[in-house]
Amino acid sequence: MANIMYSTNSCPYCNMAKRLLDAKGVQYEVIDVTGKPALWDEMSAKTGRNTVPQIFIGEHHVGGFDDLSAADKRGELDKLLAAQ
Repeated sequence: MANIMYSTNSCPYCNMAKRLLDAKGVQYEVIDVTGKPALWDEMSAKTGRNTVPQIFIGEHHVGGFDDLSAADKRGELDKLLAAQ
């Protein structure tokens, strides 16, 4: 599974998550759920959450931006990326 971020086009947390991943050189696919209820439902079913962003590193669901940032600060994000 590729790295994936569910996002909307007006979400500031999505933009912050993109900047963090870009700074680390991470390649990821953005799935824009803006105005797309079927994709939003898909995201909610996969994550159990109804907010964006929702970020996957490979098969691992990291969560939202706060989760991503915390994982980065703990060094866990680098470990996930290295395991790919």
